[in-house]
Amino acid sequence: MLSPQVPSRGPATRSRQPGHPPPGRAAYDRRVDASSGFGVDLCWIPLGAGGNGYVRLNGRLYEAAKARAERRRPLALYHTALIVRVPAGGYLVECAWPSPDANGVARGVVVEGPVFARGLGRFRPFRYEVRCWRDGVIPDLDEAVGGPQSVGRDAARAQRLLELASAVPAFTWGRDENGAGEMWNSNSVISWLLDRAGFPMGDLGPPAGGRAPGWRAGLVVAGAP
Repeated sequence: MLSPQVPSRGPATRSRQPGHPPPGRAAYDRRVDASSGFGVDLCWIPLGAGGNGYVRLNGRLYEAAKARAERRRPLALYHTALIVRVPAGGYLVECAWPSPDANGVARGVVVEGPVFARGLGRFRPFRYEVRCWRDGVIPDLDEAVGGPQSVGRDAARAQRLLELASAVPAFTWGRDENGAGEMWNSNSVISWLLDRAGFPMGDLGPPAGGRAPGWRAGLVVAGAP
């Protein structure tokens, strides 16, 4: 998931076709519901939700240092994920780090990229993955503030977003390789996908009192020529 930490394909990057989840995966407990019509929902999930104490602590330390440097109060940090429903079914679209195991096909992994430095991407603990997971699950969906929020009920745009997932630029997580003004991370992937798929972005933003590092980087890169 998001941790204080951008896109261009390199040696550590691979693309795959979307996969299907294996049955009975105990580590995942909230399957995407495709019964509520076509479209895309955006989930604002507190950083470290679901019991990941390391990610939560890391985020708080990062935000405390960032707030102090910018002379403001610390804000709550959010990680984003998408629920996409098309005629073919429901998909989870999410960017996560680290990659938990080599069976990426089971999670619908379509892109992998390096974390912190390109050379580190050869090692799994330093690779993130973009998932386009049919019938996928979000373990911490219940933690999403306000629940899944619709960004559009256009089946064609939703399908376009799924098609774009394997084209996400795999910049180095935690770096600003394109001069976007902030690091590339999981939120950058989500905002890039939404913008490139043609969803209106003007009113989208984290819940009051929070922020989503990397969100602007995705928009900047999506709008680049």
